[in-house]
Amino acid sequence: MPSPLPDAGRVRALIARGKLKDTLFQAVGIVFLAVGLLVIFLLVGDMAIRGAARLNPDFFTHFASRRAAQAGILSAWVGTLLVMLVTALAAVPLGVAAGVYLEEYARRNWMTEIIEINISNLAAVPSIIYGLLSLGVFVYALGLGQSILTAGLTLALLILPIVIVSTREAVRAIPESIREASMAVGATRWQTCRHHIIPYAMPGVLTGVIIGLARAIGETAPIITVGALTFIAFLPPMPFAEIGAGDRAGLFDWLMSPFTVMPIQVFNWTSRPDPAFEVNAAAAGFVLMVMVLSMNGVAIWLRYKMRKNIKW
Repeated sequence: MPSPLPDAGRVRALIARGKLKDTLFQAVGIVFLAVGLLVIFLLVGDMAIRGAARLNPDFFTHFASRRAAQAGILSAWVGTLLVMLVTALAAVPLGVAAGVYLEEYARRNWMTEIIEINISNLAAVPSIIYGLLSLGVFVYALGLGQSILTAGLTLALLILPIVIVSTREAVRAIPESIREASMAVGATRWQTCRHHIIPYAMPGVLTGVIIGLARAIGETAPIITVGALTFIAFLPPMPFAEIGAGDRAGLFDWLMSPFTVMPIQVFNWTSRPDPAFEVNAAAAGFVLMVMVLSMNGVAIWLRYKMRKNIKW
């Protein structure tokens, strides 16, 4: 015989117990979230307080110096922006194109399965491995030297798996009905991807791109491996700028220039015995955190604008 239905009191007790568990879980989650945010705020606040004395216009417009009071981050933040420009131009188009191809065009067979598994595994490879690979390929085999181009391509390899995986996930989230409706009115697969799939998936793609770039901007190991300078007192040549004897720099001469980046500058200052350089390191670390948070803020704003304009 079937068991008798529980009475109303037992049902209310079960519901109350379930609500209590949900409330406790939410409370624990809020506590852990608050602890994490508190740690971040304390670390960033400590860097801001310790480096506040150096956060002035001179700090951003002076080159590195052996005197802590005169040292600045001009070459470091310019080098960081140029390296990240090369990284974005190399990784984003290739990663998005590869993700769209694997999700929309590639046939499901053993070859694509191997490619997908390797891409997922490459996203977890330590960054120093990419530095050693770039040292052998870009510096020695291709002869690109210790340049901005080498550093940008190294970081592009580092974030390429992240961009591909995020692009595939964003494309996979698009409802199949959109593809069917587009092809039903005579659109080709490329027209469907260009006018529907890629625009609708762009918020998710942009999130993955910014996550990758935020990881790349703070990397130190691969940049040291390919030859970033710890002390540099000049900027890469501007396009068509006069470089002496009537000669002018080419449009892309800056790509082959020596460089340094913000993480290397912070590493250099923290390794100095003079305590005054720790103030510079704290100020530079705070600037680097602001750059990363600004990138994420722009990504969140763009994603919100894109999702707002999407009409399903």
